Amino acid sequence: MYEYAIAWEWLSFAVRWLHVVTAVAWIGSSFYFIALDLGLVKRPHLPPGAYGEEWQVHGGGFYHIQKYLVAPAQMPEHLTWFKYESYFTWLSGFLLLCIVYYGGADLFLVDRSVMELENWQAICLSLASLSIGWLFYDQLCKSKLGNNTWGLMILLYILLVLMAWGYTQVFTGRAAFLHLGAFTATIMSANVFFIIIPNQKIVVADLIAGRTPDAKYGRIAKQRSLHNNYLVLPVIFFMLSNHYPLAFATHFNWVIASLVFLMGVTIRHWFNTTHARKGKPTWTWLVTVILFILIIWLSTVPKLLTGETETALSPVSQKFVSNAHFEAARDVVMARCSMCHAAEPVWDGVPFTPKSVKLETDAEIASHAREIYIQAGRSHAMPPGNITDLTPDERKLLVAWYESAIASQ
Repeated sequence: MYEYAIAWEWLSFAVRWLHVVTAVAWIGSSFYFIALDLGLVKRPHLPPGAYGEEWQVHGGGFYHIQKYLVAPAQMPEHLTWFKYESYFTWLSGFLLLCIVYYGGADLFLVDRSVMELENWQAICLSLASLSIGWLFYDQLCKSKLGNNTWGLMILLYILLVLMAWGYTQVFTGRAAFLHLGAFTATIMSANVFFIIIPNQKIVVADLIAGRTPDAKYGRIAKQRSLHNNYLVLPVIFFMLSNHYPLAFATHFNWVIASLVFLMGVTIRHWFNTTHARKGKPTWTWLVTVILFILIIWLSTVPKLLTGETETALSPVSQKFVSNAHFEAARDVVMARCSMCHAAEPVWDGVPFTPKSVKLETDAEIASHAREIYIQAGRSHAMPPGNITDLTPDERKLLVAWYESAIASQ
């Protein structure tokens, strides 16, 4: 059964790779079309119904692009749709969520010092939040409030701040940030699947039937595209944040998340304004830098809590603690790993606990058994450069501890 951990790790890597590839395709096409749309120029020679045009050069050739605000007079012979990038990004991301956070709920999803939850309860909360969040947002857009684009974006920001706070009250800090990214990405992909593409299909159907398409479908799709445009950078931040505990594993993590959304707005505003040839609002970069400095400060201020409660061992962790090899494995970890993986690291040049992984107590060592097995047992990833001289026999001991504990389950 211990080979399951190796196979699971490679499956996670493969799905993560797929997720990154599809996300690059989606974000790339999204950024391109936003820049193209904002850079269109109105000229008198344009055909009837055309809103603007732009000339571009790339790859040794010139491109002449025209946009029809509603639709051309006749259906084109060939039409390229941009939708599968969004769909596969969300599907691969959800699969990765299942593999890492649902499959490893004891380690990555549930923090019993935050909320006492069974794994299945945490998973149900996760699924419910993703679906209910989209439904609430969609109804908000379809209400009378949806007629005010910028007012709607302010309400959306308030919703995201509330979700940031809520997730940190339920899950681990890492899972909270990941879920906030998944929550936002679900809204973005659902915008494509339920609104943007169906509206475009209505326009296409009208063209085929010889009817004049209603301009409202384009306006609605444009509004959702605008939301996606301003949300994409925060989503990338949250997807990368699991590598940076100073972002997610701090007392003010939900405030940090709220500021990240504002940074996404300021950065995209500069690009959008520049692409639209309306000047270069350099003040946005100053605001972004100030927000980022504030985030750095929030990540390092002393915790307001006066102490930490002892978290009960999960049934899985108990298996590793009660294993016959545990004491010897614990001695290895304490001798070779704990100088860095401590609340206050003593290794020179390591001011903070790497990845926020502490290995000072039985509970902490047992809860990270799988990572110890993969990082220091089956591979030589840890310690970095083997700076603490972890011997081959000690690596074998870590492997024996994990595999015998798994075999006894």
